[in-house]
Amino acid sequence: MASTPSIPSHMKAWVYSEYGNTEEILKFDPNVPIPDIKEDQVLIKVVAAALNPVDYKRALGYFKNNDSPLPTVPGYDVAGVVVRVGSHVRKFKVGDEVYGDINEHATNSPKTIGSLAEYTAAEEKLLAHKPSNLSFIEAAGLPLAIITAYQGLERVEFSAGKSILVLGGAGGVGSLIIQVAKHVFGASRIAATSSTAKLELLRNLGADLPIDYTKENFEELAEKFDVVYDTVGQSEKALKAVKESGKVVTIVLVPLPTPSAIPFILTSDGAVLEKLQPHLESGKVKPVLDPKSPSPFSHTAEAFAYLKTERAIGKVVIHPIP
Repeated sequence: MASTPSIPSHMKAWVYSEYGNTEEILKFDPNVPIPDIKEDQVLIKVVAAALNPVDYKRALGYFKNNDSPLPTVPGYDVAGVVVRVGSHVRKFKVGDEVYGDINEHATNSPKTIGSLAEYTAAEEKLLAHKPSNLSFIEAAGLPLAIITAYQGLERVEFSAGKSILVLGGAGGVGSLIIQVAKHVFGASRIAATSSTAKLELLRNLGADLPIDYTKENFEELAEKFDVVYDTVGQSEKALKAVKESGKVVTIVLVPLPTPSAIPFILTSDGAVLEKLQPHLESGKVKPVLDPKSPSPFSHTAEAFAYLKTERAIGKVVIHPIP
């Protein structure tokens, strides 16, 4: 096992020991043991971590029957530097800058030690080399959201020449669906919803038809779409906005979506990040960070509270750590 000298035995991390609201249960712990790595894993010195709704839903106990045992260090998205590699690891070496979503299955046994810590461990297959043109802060905001965008579009067989309506186009996932649909899949027409203040962002991301949901109902538009990608939990209305042969895909699974919509949860995969690397390095597909980001490690609980307001633009990222 190759490793960097001077890795401490304990680290600073955010931890919760019971289920509930993140702002009440999350505690700073300066003395968490550093995770051991398996032979297919690397140990990462975390430089930046992004928050996702799945973090606070997990903390609320939404999937506690499939969760790993408490106490939990939350955090799925990571960007950092490899400091130790398992004996079977071939893709990375000590010193490599990497990023990824460290949990292969978001709601099934996610790791006890997540990315809101000084160090975290992840399987080689879940990680990719950080695009050279992106900072660690930008890279941290990508994995879960961009893999969700890409795999969700694949799931509904999206392809060049098709039209799409994105519900929640300014959010962490929505802002990437617009860009991936346009630049990777070759969408012919992209509509997206947001509040008034975010319409300009939708245009800048590549939306042909920005829709202000505070002023008009997308389901009443005369125009219908090949695909509606729902990131906000409006799958029933979404069914009224698709063509007869169209498909609705939704990532909001609580409460249960309408039966005709296709529910979707990503599978974390470094190969997807590698596949998207040329689009990221060319600058065609860009990370979108909330203007309040990054938040320092000490403000993690406040950053979760902000994410829960559903007003964030793009991603909420924590940096520096610690």
